[in-house]
Amino acid sequence: MPETREETEEPIKQRKNGLYPGVSDELAENMKTGWADTELRGLEPIAQAGHTAERRAALSARFPGERLVVPAGNLKTRSNDTEYAFRASTEYAYLTGDQTQDGVLVLEPRPEAHGGHDATVYLLPRSDRENGEFWLDGQGELWVGRRHSLTEAEQLLGIPAKDVRELTAALGEATGPVRCVRGHDAAVEAALTDKVTAERDEELRVYLSEARAVKDDFEIGELQKAVDSTVRGFEDVVKILDKAEATSERYIEGTFFLRARVEGNDIGYGSICAAGPHATTLHWVRNDGDVRSGDLLLLDAGVETHTLYTADITRTLPINGAFTDLQRKIYDAVYEAQEAGIAAVRPGAKYRDFHDASQRVLAEKLVEWGLVEGPVEKVLELGLQRRWTLHGTGHMLGMDVHDCAAARREAYADGTLEPGMCLTVEPGLYFQADDLTVPEEYRGIGVRIEDDILVTEDGNLNLSAALPRRSDEVEDWMARVKQD
Repeated sequence: MPETREETEEPIKQRKNGLYPGVSDELAENMKTGWADTELRGLEPIAQAGHTAERRAALSARFPGERLVVPAGNLKTRSNDTEYAFRASTEYAYLTGDQTQDGVLVLEPRPEAHGGHDATVYLLPRSDRENGEFWLDGQGELWVGRRHSLTEAEQLLGIPAKDVRELTAALGEATGPVRCVRGHDAAVEAALTDKVTAERDEELRVYLSEARAVKDDFEIGELQKAVDSTVRGFEDVVKILDKAEATSERYIEGTFFLRARVEGNDIGYGSICAAGPHATTLHWVRNDGDVRSGDLLLLDAGVETHTLYTADITRTLPINGAFTDLQRKIYDAVYEAQEAGIAAVRPGAKYRDFHDASQRVLAEKLVEWGLVEGPVEKVLELGLQRRWTLHGTGHMLGMDVHDCAAARREAYADGTLEPGMCLTVEPGLYFQADDLTVPEEYRGIGVRIEDDILVTEDGNLNLSAALPRRSDEVEDWMARVKQD
């Protein structure tokens, strides 16, 4: 990675009253000219432009007469002068389809007689070649790549675009009620300090979270793309398990990441590549442990599409391709619990029904195996099964892996399933390596099976059904993939 100009060049000549010390007047003038016109013309709107317009219209109707401000966010420093890869805020991307840093969507209320809002997206324009910013600034286009012009952005997004560098002054002069999605852009929030309240802003965030619960056709298609790429990523992992045995879980992590970057934007969350006893740690993302024949691999991973929709799938695989008798017994119990959970996903059902159905099966198995004293109803009433089941059985899925997280309890956990909702069903059993309440042979075994389930008009659709789940089918699939 090149260092900044100041660190690699000797000063040429101090430019009197210049913006950039060390740049001669002659070089500065030379860099202004001789560049071809690269403006892109006749651009087609992005695929989701019609959907984002509908989302903005619904937002406008929910908060009439109020100015609404939704920032994309800014770069975050990783170390010294390097930054993390930028990922636009979910709320901003959901409403615009844009993913550029520093962008801000503003919905300005029209005069009361007209109603509704006028939407404007504030963006960084093309780098200025007149003042040298394009080659001398660390975020100039010769350093980080070309940006769309404001005219290009308008064509792509279907929203009028203005220079974001003018926004904070405009917000400072704004009058009337304002709401802002907080936590993404400190400069925007500072400009609105005396105009917003935490309570009102939270209402906006909650609305945007709940609005994402029911997916439109575009979103369902993107989720299926994410799932299909993830399926291929799991196949990639199966093919290299012998190499992972010679190295570590990181070989698995890197293999799946390659698929995510080739076919999508990124991974949707830190991949869990948990071999052996690491499978009992719910969010094992260190991925630095040994991969041993005879152990299980719990792989929980998802590809994020270029439009930021993510899959979230888990399979627990025998590293050598064959379950032991005990591994199969535990795996089959989790599979049976997942089957019960998936069967409970249908329109009109309570959101908690699939969790309760899965937990009942697991509680029955734990009582049957003598690991907890029955009856089952008592175990469930007291939650005693949770020593080994640990987590909830699923969550909403979409642009965030744990989507709709700011939704009200009555609209989410205590709500009712509707067609278009997408959620995970992911029961598990985890026997910690130091758990003296279970027989020694159970210790260190963790199993989770997770699929992405769409609620349909008459039931559900398993978007990730292409990945086998039943233990014998998993073994056959692994053998087949390794031969390909």
